[in-house]
Amino acid sequence: MQPLSKAAGFACLLNFAMADALTSRSNPLRYTPNLLTILRICLAPFLVSAILDERFALSFGLFVVAGLTDALDGTLARILKQRTVLGQYLDPVADKLLLSTLFVVLTHERLIPARVTVLVFGRDVGILVVAAILYAAVGRREFQPSIFGKANTVAQVTAVAVVLLHQIDAAPWVVAFRAVALDATVVLTIASGLHYAWIVSRRMGGPATNSGAASGSSK
Repeated sequence: MQPLSKAAGFACLLNFAMADALTSRSNPLRYTPNLLTILRICLAPFLVSAILDERFALSFGLFVVAGLTDALDGTLARILKQRTVLGQYLDPVADKLLLSTLFVVLTHERLIPARVTVLVFGRDVGILVVAAILYAAVGRREFQPSIFGKANTVAQVTAVAVVLLHQIDAAPWVVAFRAVALDATVVLTIASGLHYAWIVSRRMGGPATNSGAASGSSK
């Protein structure tokens, strides 16, 4: 009777595993968050083409669509509980790719001052270099965005949107809002860069002490 009970238990576990697999496969919205992120990446060349052709109404509409996909993919991932490792890396890459491309193109078209784009790129390159150093030195992969970093992203998105809107409607409030958004981008870029530097200085000190203590204890 014991072999039969083991076989029955194994069959029961197998049935549960197959049921879970069928449930996950039958969810038609399972990959929707990542698909929305990929869609945002695919919108980049169309946005660039519209700006270079001076079709600013179209470029503004495409940028709004890109912003909606950014909001939807995070919301759907939380609702559907489909937060994947791919999505965690792909979403910020899509945001940076889109914003960086637009900053370069708008600077080329003399719609955004070059100093703003240089600051934005300098900060992003600095964060990438520091993240690589952290991973190589102490094996840290997580590099969570700070509140200043999130505010800076909002400022960059707002700046791009208002710059595009300014080419459609040169109302006084749009002109004033454009200046404020660009100034906020500069201030928050510097502030977030300094804040990341402060975080890195603390992280580089902590793991080194722990690893040293561990090596000492192993002796």
